[in-house]
Amino acid sequence: MDRLERVLKGKLEDSPGASCYWWMGNWRGRGDLADLVLKSRRVLEESGFREGMRLGILMPNCPMVLALSIACWSLGGAVAPMNARSGAEALLRTISILDLHGVAYVEDRPEIGEALSRAGMPSAPCGLEGPLRPFTGRGASELDDPDTAVVFSTSGTTGLPKAVPISHGNILNNVTSSIEHVEFLRPGEVMLNALPNFHTLGYSVSGILPLVGDIAQAILPSFVPADSALSAINAAKVTGIVAVPTMLSMLMGAVLRGGERPEGVSFIISGGDKLNVDMDRRCQELLGAPILEGYGLTECSPVVSINPSYDSRRLGTVGTMIRGYEHQIRDLEGNLLDDASEGVLWLKGPSITRGYFRDPVNTAARFKDGWFDTGDVVRIQDGYITVLDRATDIIIVGGFNVYPQEVEMALMEHPAVSQAVAVGESNSMTGQVVKAFVVLKEGQEASPRPDNRLRQGEAGAFQGAPKGGHPKGAAPVQHRQGEPQSA
Repeated sequence: MDRLERVLKGKLEDSPGASCYWWMGNWRGRGDLADLVLKSRRVLEESGFREGMRLGILMPNCPMVLALSIACWSLGGAVAPMNARSGAEALLRTISILDLHGVAYVEDRPEIGEALSRAGMPSAPCGLEGPLRPFTGRGASELDDPDTAVVFSTSGTTGLPKAVPISHGNILNNVTSSIEHVEFLRPGEVMLNALPNFHTLGYSVSGILPLVGDIAQAILPSFVPADSALSAINAAKVTGIVAVPTMLSMLMGAVLRGGERPEGVSFIISGGDKLNVDMDRRCQELLGAPILEGYGLTECSPVVSINPSYDSRRLGTVGTMIRGYEHQIRDLEGNLLDDASEGVLWLKGPSITRGYFRDPVNTAARFKDGWFDTGDVVRIQDGYITVLDRATDIIIVGGFNVYPQEVEMALMEHPAVSQAVAVGESNSMTGQVVKAFVVLKEGQEASPRPDNRLRQGEAGAFQGAPKGGHPKGAAPVQHRQGEPQSA
């Protein structure tokens, strides 16, 4: 089985002058990325990083996310991109499960390093284009399979974090099959890399796929503010956008407010959430191209299916499966149904993880005899998949997974809260928003204006407080007397 660093090493060294990524207004060559990889590898080696270890990454999209990944792979280890805005308590729980050698964090957030130090986790500040500062890591209590490339963190049904280890073979199969499947994914294109790297759609499809496919990429730390993203799209001559529906809505809103219209976009891929088909027409009018909708899951590295071209696409579907998947349709009890039936989609194939990281309970619940339970209810007609419902309790806000258990645990950190329940509520813009119900401790009273700590979810050391109003995708916290309703 080939490995990512071997595939990428040849590409970076064979054409060092070829355009690789656009960053902060300038193009960098493949040789520049190779240089960042070499320097990062030296620091990691000196820190004690070895085969089977994992490095946590708490950084926005930037060249160093790619460089640190390749450097860790070249030493036989893996990376674990994490969300710095998930709150201190939730993040430290995740870190404890991942058994990290250390954490690389963005150098302009010293409070992250201070909090990690208090928790006993070695860490090192890192510039967005390097360098990674020297540090001494802790090793690992147990060495992992060296074939693991990335570990993504989510929440389990118990509310405790679970982690999804994705192998080199998983990613290579997924990105090469996606490149074969979609006619626009070819050398000469310029893809936008603006989705969060702690989600597999952003990390694998926006970041790794272009490197493997000899496609240039324009890296943005974030897609907000949308006006700046539009300017960058034109400055870098972006031809392809990978996005979630909320991101597309924000970009179109910025155009309507007078922002720059994209000049060279020829394709838009949307995933992560059910798409409002009316958005397709508006995207073509305002952003320059209609939408190719796809579908995937973290456990599948992530792409399962996508509409392959504008000529063959079927609006309202998530397209056809990429190469390598077998599928079954089952009922909610796991009984096999006819392929024409509506039911839960089960998958088997080389893109799918073998199970959850050191978590036999969650693995046994979702993986049976080599088959993976997606938890999604679908209908398949002529090979085209329509996602009808979700059998799990995940709330999807604008294409991003929100786990009710994480929200509930964050609310329970508030000193006035006794119990909490989070549910999804329909929303015309984001698909769903999070709505929370709390029971206050005895002697506590609800005010007409909820405490800002409740609106944020968690006033952790890693989370910046929003300035006024509710965070995007959040609904007001509602107070209840007595027991909260069951989720």
